[in-house]
Amino acid sequence: MKFVVKLGGASLENKALLHACGKAIAELVRDGNQVAVVHGGGVQLTRTLAQMGKVSEFVSGLRITDAETRDAALMVLAGRVNKSLVAALTSHGQSAVGLSGGDGHVFRARKKITDPDLGFVGEIASTDPRWLDAIWTMGAVPVISSIALGFDGEYYNINADEMAAACAIATKADTLVFLTDVPGVKGADGQVMRWLTLPQITQLEKDAVITGGMLPKLHACREALKHGVKRVRILPAESAQLLPDICTTRVNDGTEVMVA
Repeated sequence: MKFVVKLGGASLENKALLHACGKAIAELVRDGNQVAVVHGGGVQLTRTLAQMGKVSEFVSGLRITDAETRDAALMVLAGRVNKSLVAALTSHGQSAVGLSGGDGHVFRARKKITDPDLGFVGEIASTDPRWLDAIWTMGAVPVISSIALGFDGEYYNINADEMAAACAIATKADTLVFLTDVPGVKGADGQVMRWLTLPQITQLEKDAVITGGMLPKLHACREALKHGVKRVRILPAESAQLLPDICTTRVNDGTEVMVA
């Protein structure tokens, strides 16, 4: 089976969690699965920008990205964060190849048109998974940072959830899992919803129950399901050990997102 696993938040910040996620992904591969990892690094980027004296601003969960912020994102996401993930997988005996969406033209971007303007924030315009297939053929895990190259020659900051969905669609993945620092999607009563359908997402958004960073995540879930990905789950990173059994065992952690 093909898996796309998106890592973000605490799973990238906490060494113990990163170690656990790397172990679970390595086990998935040893079980005969092909796995691609997509990661963000918003916390690390915000901290680096603060050290540079820049204040981070967000609109609907997306970072306003001027040229200086974009360059910092390249340094942090495609550099330190990407290589720490490669190291975590390698420590469990699993070969991994780190790359950005711009490498091999795997992901091409166009500027996201918004009001207000977000600067160098992009959306995925096209994909070419041949390099991912080549990495899988060698028995390795592609580890992809959420940066993509535009047709204008500029690099664009891509929301990592959107990148993960695009990766799952392009590779015809069976399962897309978002490892997060929250227990799942919470309903109006504040309780985690174990199952969530696409019509419910629309209603929760309309009622302003889901806001901020959860919005692009659920939009990514919708895109993946609408384009053929069979299973989509939002899973707390603390439950990463469940990854190898997620398709064969009943898992009660997190939120399963379904078409209907």
